[in-house]
Amino acid sequence: MVEPKSYTLPFVLLVVLLNKFKAILCYAPADPTYGFSPVALTPENLELQRPYDVPLEERYSYENGVHKLWVYADDKPHDPNSLTQPRTEIRIRGVDYSSGVWQFEGYGFVPNGTSGATIAQIHGAAHGATTLILRIYNGDMRYYSFDLVATDLYDKWFRLNIIHDVDGGMVTVFIDGVQKFATKDKGPGDLYFKCGVYAAPANISYYMESRWRDIKIFKKCES
Repeated sequence: MVEPKSYTLPFVLLVVLLNKFKAILCYAPADPTYGFSPVALTPENLELQRPYDVPLEERYSYENGVHKLWVYADDKPHDPNSLTQPRTEIRIRGVDYSSGVWQFEGYGFVPNGTSGATIAQIHGAAHGATTLILRIYNGDMRYYSFDLVATDLYDKWFRLNIIHDVDGGMVTVFIDGVQKFATKDKGPGDLYFKCGVYAAPANISYYMESRWRDIKIFKKCES
């Protein structure tokens, strides 16, 4: 009598492989833009701020899709009537918000040596001038000058996502698709995103630079 072929071993292997694949899917981080809709941006949405007494091309360049922004510690502020620190920043206009859930996405690059520089922020708040400040100190990213957000960011491109849930009062920061930081916001206000280099009040390098590409804004899809 001929015995039927056994498929027990291959079947067991298939089950094991499927379970491993399922585990990978379960633990893989979700894309932070999932459930959001992109907001159309044009060059007119990207307003450039730089020291008021120098031409733009001496603090900013745009080549091959990369915005390069730099500033010096002894530069003037962006406005002759301002007492703020020097900056060269992209202020994203036309997508100001005061409610809902909004998201900034951009690929950033900070060269070794830049320190004490804000590279991204949410401007506006019920209490204070800003909701979020992300600064680079010696290659590490911090929330203002305090909580550590990410380490070892010098000389590499990284994907930055910032989600602001105004109604829920929360801000969440992702680096390369992984959540790194979350905090309560500072209340609603006239809000907008910025990126570039903005000198901190103290402990700054003389030269500060950041580069940005693929800047996008998203809004949470209405349920």
